[in-house]
Amino acid sequence: MTTSGTLAPERIGLGIAYSITGLFAMSVMDVCAKYLGAGYAVTQIMLARNAVSVLAILLFVFLSNGGFARLKPRHPGLLAIRTAAGVGAAWLFFTGLKFLPLADAFAIAFAAPLFITALSVPILGETVGFRRWAAVVLGFAGVLVVVQPGAAAFRIEALLPLGAAVCYALAVLVGRRMARAMTTSAIIFWPSLCIVVLTGLMMPIEGRIPDAGAFGLFVFLGVSGTAGLILVTQAYRHAPAAVIAPFDYSVLIWGVIFGWVIWNDVPGLNVWIGSAIVIGCGLYILHRETRKLPPLAAAGPVRSAR
Repeated sequence: MTTSGTLAPERIGLGIAYSITGLFAMSVMDVCAKYLGAGYAVTQIMLARNAVSVLAILLFVFLSNGGFARLKPRHPGLLAIRTAAGVGAAWLFFTGLKFLPLADAFAIAFAAPLFITALSVPILGETVGFRRWAAVVLGFAGVLVVVQPGAAAFRIEALLPLGAAVCYALAVLVGRRMARAMTTSAIIFWPSLCIVVLTGLMMPIEGRIPDAGAFGLFVFLGVSGTAGLILVTQAYRHAPAAVIAPFDYSVLIWGVIFGWVIWNDVPGLNVWIGSAIVIGCGLYILHRETRKLPPLAAAGPVRSAR
């Protein structure tokens, strides 16, 4: 395995470029989801998002050496849990986007690494030291600064992206356990296919036939989300997680820009302060985790939960 000492600078630079571009694409997906959420059901958004992913994965495995054998499912119990967690994460986050500014939703969802650290103890049996627990507690305090429970500005909808962060963390941790016996393609494919089937069955009840413009936006949502996932995955193949993972927080910049330009939303001071606390704690946890792992072993979270 290539080590950080022998990684060419151009490979690391390419990995960073993949990450920034991919995260921008996924932010565009969220913009489309928020815009479409004003007139269409969240399940219809989830259908569009995952249908494109399913088609992309089928094309990938068809062209790969392993063929469709790469999609062989294992551990049906874990697969069911990851699917349920993925459904929950997607529904909660996209629903939250209907009511919250983009930057606020992104800032609250940054709690996911904190939940991943906390839940890694019961799910993976990992040992979390005092320093990481302190970072988790402080990070949750940052989330409270953003959410402002008990204050006049508190919105119950803020709990939606927080719930999505919990589901996302569960999906990531279960995905890590499944990675020992299944390919990344299979781990992403089966939950995505289940979401397509479940949301497809709900379309006669919740679905609306989109006009030409909305239909194009649905397709663009699915393409941008799938492209973003592929690009971020490629980023972790070219550079260590310690280099790539901090760029996850660049989505807050896009959230602020898109929210201001499209919806005239400007984050409050509490969002900036809380985000700084959560991001700082997340980066510290990343530092503590990656220093104990080989440079390329700490692959980033599976970004298919929404």
